[in-house]
Amino acid sequence: MRPTGSITALATPFTATGELDLDAWKRLLAQQLDGGTQGFVVAGSTGEAAALYHPEFDLLVRTAVQLVAGRVPVIVGTGNPATARTIEQTRRAADLGADAALVVTPAYVRPTQAGLLAHFRAVADDGALPVLLYNVPPRTGCDMLPETVAELAGHPAIVGIKEAVSTPERMQALLALRGDGFVVLSGDDPTAARAMLAGADGVISVVSNMVPAAFRRLCDLATGGDRTQADALDAQLQTLYAFAGVEPNPIPVKAVLARMGIGHGLRLPLTTLSPAHAAAADRALELAQALERSSRDTLAS
Repeated sequence: MRPTGSITALATPFTATGELDLDAWKRLLAQQLDGGTQGFVVAGSTGEAAALYHPEFDLLVRTAVQLVAGRVPVIVGTGNPATARTIEQTRRAADLGADAALVVTPAYVRPTQAGLLAHFRAVADDGALPVLLYNVPPRTGCDMLPETVAELAGHPAIVGIKEAVSTPERMQALLALRGDGFVVLSGDDPTAARAMLAGADGVISVVSNMVPAAFRRLCDLATGGDRTQADALDAQLQTLYAFAGVEPNPIPVKAVLARMGIGHGLRLPLTTLSPAHAAAADRALELAQALERSSRDTLAS
């Protein structure tokens, strides 16, 4: 299990009445596969995992596994604030056919580094699925330091990390841990190209929900060491990065997906995009469509 390249943290589409929109989910998956996406994260923070009921979680994962049919890895967000619940959710994902678990550091409870070591070792020791560590301090309230990651990287069931701290120093410290059994993935779209040009194995992206082919091309260029073309495409994507941050994720990206006919809104306490950003969403849609056309043409050739 070595997840690399362009991996999309999928949004979860809902109907106008707030129910899970399975038809839109299938269309989103198909659109991503057609764009060359190399892996999916189902039921992560972009997928509003905290707002999903267990039957909805099961249906999302089962449908993704069936539709993907082994073509790319299906990685499922299973992290919970409690270790026992994380293990339970990881077993659930395994039973549904997932390929790996994305396990975020426990939110809100703010464990020590020793607590993080014990937490991730317990999940990995259970052995239900290969584990991708996920560090995103602004969302969780705790920061898993590179020294802690180094102690976990040798565990045979821990296959890599998604790192959302965007500083070059943090990425360089983690890149020293890369090996055949441990990948380093960017979790920050605006600095993903820089990370991959420095040696990261890929990105778990939010923006790729809107532009799967453009992100596949960006990853191919950056992991292939083509700095000139990677930087040029990354510059074109900057407007989408900025738009994705105007309100909390996944509000902006779901506004663009809704304009594409995929889903209608979010679940409380998240609300739909503020009217003040509607024009920016329209511009983001236009840019996304143009980038997809050019990227698909390039990939096809």
